[in-house]
Formats: sequence, C-alpha cells, structure tokens
Amino acid sequence: MAQATRYTPELIEEYTRAGSWDGATLSDLWERNARDCGEREAIADSKTRLTWAEANLWIDRLALRLLESGITRDQVVVLQLPNVVELPLLRVACEKAGLVCLQALRNLRHQEMAYILRHMEATAVVIPWRFRDFDYFQMVQEIRAGLPLLKKVFVTGDDVPPGAISVMEMVRRPVEASYPPGYLKKTTCPATQVSLVAHTTGTTGLPKLVEHPACRSVSQSRRRSPVYGFSRDDVFSIIGPASFGPNSPPYLDAPFLGARCVMLERFDAEDALKLIAKERVTIVSVVPAQLAMMVRHPNLGRYDLSSVRYWWSAGASPSYEISLEVEGKMGGKIINCLGAVDFGGEVSSPPGASLEERVLTAGRTFDGTEIRLVGEDSKEVSMGEVGEIWGRGPSCVSGYYHDKQATNLAWPGGWYKMGDLGRWDDKGNLVVVGRKKDMIIRGGQNIYPLEVESLLRTHPAVQDAAIVGMPDPIMGERCCAYIVFRPWQRFPFDELVSFLKSKNIALYKLPERLEIIGQMPLAGEQKIDKKVLQGDIAEKLNNETIGHPDESGQ
Repeated sequence: MAQATRYTPELIEEYTRAGSWDGATLSDLWERNARDCGEREAIADSKTRLTWAEANLWIDRLALRLLESGITRDQVVVLQLPNVVELPLLRVACEKAGLVCLQALRNLRHQEMAYILRHMEATAVVIPWRFRDFDYFQMVQEIRAGLPLLKKVFVTGDDVPPGAISVMEMVRRPVEASYPPGYLKKTTCPATQVSLVAHTTGTTGLPKLVEHPACRSVSQSRRRSPVYGFSRDDVFSIIGPASFGPNSPPYLDAPFLGARCVMLERFDAEDALKLIAKERVTIVSVVPAQLAMMVRHPNLGRYDLSSVRYWWSAGASPSYEISLEVEGKMGGKIINCLGAVDFGGEVSSPPGASLEERVLTAGRTFDGTEIRLVGEDSKEVSMGEVGEIWGRGPSCVSGYYHDKQATNLAWPGGWYKMGDLGRWDDKGNLVVVGRKKDMIIRGGQNIYPLEVESLLRTHPAVQDAAIVGMPDPIMGERCCAYIVFRPWQRFPFDELVSFLKSKNIALYKLPERLEIIGQMPLAGEQKIDKKVLQGDIAEKLNNETIGHPDESGQ
C-alpha cells in the first residue's frame, strides 16, 4: 500500500468520526453515476463525448489493461497530457488498478520530467505523440536512458509511434469480459491511501511532489457543492492547463454531483468563449490572465455567455478592475480562491458576498479548513495584525511523497505553513498581503509587494506588474517595479511615483526603480517567477554604478 505520509490512525479516526471522510473514492463516484445516470453525458473534448456509462467502461478497460501490461500495485504511472478525456479517466483508472498516478503539466520538459519520473520511480508514462509542435515521445526517448525503471510508454490519439502502446486500442478492446464482476474492487486503492500525486509549480527549483488521497477530494466536494449551489444540471469547464487549482471543481465536484464537464485542449481566448457559449457552461474554471484575455477580446460581443453563474478563479487574485469588467460584460460572479497544491484546503468567499469581498479578500473557510495567523514567535497574532497563514482540515493533503522530513517541516504540529502573509478584516475575511519570502524590508520597515502591485494594475496603461526587492547598502533593500505595459502604452518613472502617491500609500512603499519588460517570467503557467526578476535586477546593479533611481529598461 502507498501509505499517506501525514495521515495517522488518530487523524483518520478524527475526520471519519466527524463525518468528513466516509471511505468514498473518486472511482466510487464514477461507478455510481454510471449506474444511476448512465445515459447522461459525462465528459467531452473536441473529439470525444462520453456518457457516464461509456466513461466508466473506459475506466475499467484502462485499469485492467494497465495491470495486464505488467504494472503492479503501488507502482507509478505519470500522465503528461493536454485537456483530453483520457486525462481524468486515466487518473481514476489508476485508482481502480491500485496504482499511483501523477499528472504533470504539459509544458514541463526534459529536466523537470526526468526529475519527476526518477523521483517517483515511475514504471510508465502516458503522453501524446506530438502536441503544439512539441514531440513528447522524442523527449521521453531522450531521457529514458537515465530512467531504468521506466518500462512502458503509452500514447494517446490515433497515431502512435513504434515502441509505444496505444491508449485508444486499450479502450477499444472489451477486456472486461475476461474478468469476473467486481474484480477491480479487490485492487482499488482505499480512500486514505495515496493514489494521486500532484506537483507544484513554485519558484524554489524542481517541483515538489504532493500526495492527494481520495478522501480529501471527496470531502472537499461534499462541503463545497452546497455552499455554491452546484447541482447535477451544471456544466463545468476545464480551460486551464492544470488538474488542480482552478480546475478542482470540474475534476471533483462534477463527478460528485453527476454533472457534465467539457474540456478545451489548449487555451485561446476566443476558443474559450466559443466553448462556453456552445456548451452553455455554468461554472468556468480560470486563472486571472485568462479572464483578462477573454473580457478584452475584440469578438467578445459575438458570444452568449448568459449561462455562466461563476468564474472560478485561482492561482492568483484577479484585479478589481478586471473583475468589474468581467461581471459587467460577461455576467456571472467571480469566486476568488486561496489554496495551494501542497495544502489542499481552500478559502473563498460565499456567492452572496460583495464584489469587493470576493476579489479584494480571500474570504472565509467553508470545507472544514481551519486558518490561523502566526507571528515569528509561532503564536497567533492579534486581530488586524499581519501573520503567516497556517491551515489544516479534512480537505488537506497528506504530505510530500515519500518525504517525511519535508512533510514535518511544512506541517509543524499538524498545521501547514502556507508561506502567505495575511490579516483578518472587520468582517472576518482573510486578507492576503503577500508572500512571506517576497516581503521587502526597507530600512526596517516591511513592504508587502502585493499591495503595491494591486495598485499599479489599476493604471490603464499597465497590463501586469511585479515588485521585487533590490539590494541596497544603506537601506538593506529597496523596491523595484517590473511593468508590462498594454500595447502602445508607456509612462516614465516619475509618473509611476505620482500615480502611487495619488493612492495615498506610505512613501517608504514607493518603488525606487522602474524596469519595463515585454512579458513576465512564469513558474508553471500561472505564477510570476520573482526569482528571475530578482536575479535580473541584481545582475543589472552589479553591472552599473549604483546611484539614485532612474528609468533603466526604457
């Protein structure tokens, strides 16, 4: 059995007794839906549409064929796929076969994939042959020499290269006829064991590998769905690149409810608008950058988006201005969620909250998650004071895969240290002020970059902004603003300062240098990689005479 690192018998008993965990797995949900509403459509991409009965049959065939290929219980299968129906079905098939599944972002390349496959001791990998002008099969062949445990390469799609196993052939063959009814019940991974591993896309180097037992996923859906009024009649969409973060509702709540889910293989703003309008999507999972691209697309008015109830946003906070545009032009309500792959719990605002609460705060907990704000002395801070956000609850992950030491460091006393800094407002909402590691200390005064970035993004000429610390021999650190301007827009450094002064922020928070760039470096496909920006400004400072702030980068 793939034991969950952090789940002790006492913890399992606590959440089971409280009714948070009842032993249900994701595969149980798909089987129930095949039995109760098998004729209803379950999942679709641009090429394939499956009912619940058809999808569950695919899951069974994939599970059986994986076992027949020689992969044995608790061995690891890594999926690196675009948004196609095979992705969620293979995830559930691995659970049914008693295998550990890891879903890798499709933009990872040789270094990251070699690390994941080696660290996970993966036996098999599932990939497309080619996608968006990249040859995934060739990449696997090039790194395979250093991966002696990697025995099987499965490929989706109709064209399969020599040496790979066709996933389509696996689902076309009626292998289930050779097995007695209920055969897979003997192999299915229990809910509190590890059947799914996620990887982070943070800025600390190679990905961290995080355990996601099924019990936490089912618990989250059970508590979240009633809060937002999700139902079997909803249509969920997957348009982002990851299976976690904003896409948690379609991957988890849709099967929990028996609701339909539609997938967009690669994001394009107009293609997303077409999908939402055509499929009458009600719950749209997005990252803020996708919202901005859709609401400002020149053809927005051609599409009927009246079906949308929620824009489910995660990964970062959408700006207030973009949020106003979205709700004014596209309808629906933005729900901004705070979470992390290696946390699992979730904080968000209820649907009845004001736009200000839903966007300018992280909201409140709802799925049994508990939050506390902790100072440097590891004690809770007073109301209104800033502290590091710690959390725990039944929707939380079980730790880092096969890494008890890293798990204990991240979860002291059973609380996860999120690395975010926050405070409570007078309505009980959690206000995130920034990342602890991003905090800039200028002459002994703390500056939280998120506050300044949020203000800069309200300027009509600014597309995106990031504030990073630059070393200073007198003050210790000063602020440098990196700005991506909108097309044909620009302003000088003194206008940046004047604009921020008009927002009445303290003078010590003002940036003291402006760097103009064409696009932000990203970690994964969602987060700005501030390590790159910090390295860039440090190198520039080393190569020039440090004087008073100027307009370098223009």
